[in-house]
Amino acid sequence: MRKNPLISGQTYHVFTRSIASFKIFNNENEFSRMLDVVCYYQREKPEIKFSKFIQLERESQLNKKEYFSDKENLVEIAAYCFMPTHIHLILKQLKDNGISVFMSNILNSYTRYFNTKHKRKGPLWEARFKSVLVESDEYLIHLTRYIHLNPATAMLVDKPENWKFSSYQEYLSQTEENKICKYSDMLNILPHSYRSFVEDRISYQQELAKIKDLLLEQANPTA
Repeated sequence: MRKNPLISGQTYHVFTRSIASFKIFNNENEFSRMLDVVCYYQREKPEIKFSKFIQLERESQLNKKEYFSDKENLVEIAAYCFMPTHIHLILKQLKDNGISVFMSNILNSYTRYFNTKHKRKGPLWEARFKSVLVESDEYLIHLTRYIHLNPATAMLVDKPENWKFSSYQEYLSQTEENKICKYSDMLNILPHSYRSFVEDRISYQQELAKIKDLLLEQANPTA
């Protein structure tokens, strides 16, 4: 039981990382697997098996808008970014305890997949996911920028649009087709303006990350 239960109807920044910064996404297939898991477990009681869900999705026979109706969902995904050692999600809780159930499902499912694939045993993630209440639309828009800039900040890509494993491309798209994120009721975003809003901040966020790393090195001398 969480000390402060998450409230239905509220939006949260939810994030968790691997144990000891262990690399849990090593290739595109593993990133894609997490995205499939995240999509599948939005639904409180999936009507088809996960293997069938993946098959229908790969064959473009899955109508995501119909399958993930609000009435059947535990959460609504506003944004996401998967990094080699951690994940960020912005989630709106739709049902009581929805985020906790959703996170338990996706983390356990990916752990089983990863451990089987890599012939390992034991936990993959740090103890409990962390969550921060998103208290305003202004905070939310800045939070999406921070999340989408993570890959560029970590120098994994030059621009966030080159990172396949986040919702940034959805935010830049003019169409609703194949989107898994829902944010139109919370944010009024024009793709061109949003691109500028995010990418104008790349250098600044990279410099902050360098300063943070330097401070950590000074606080933990190796000599």
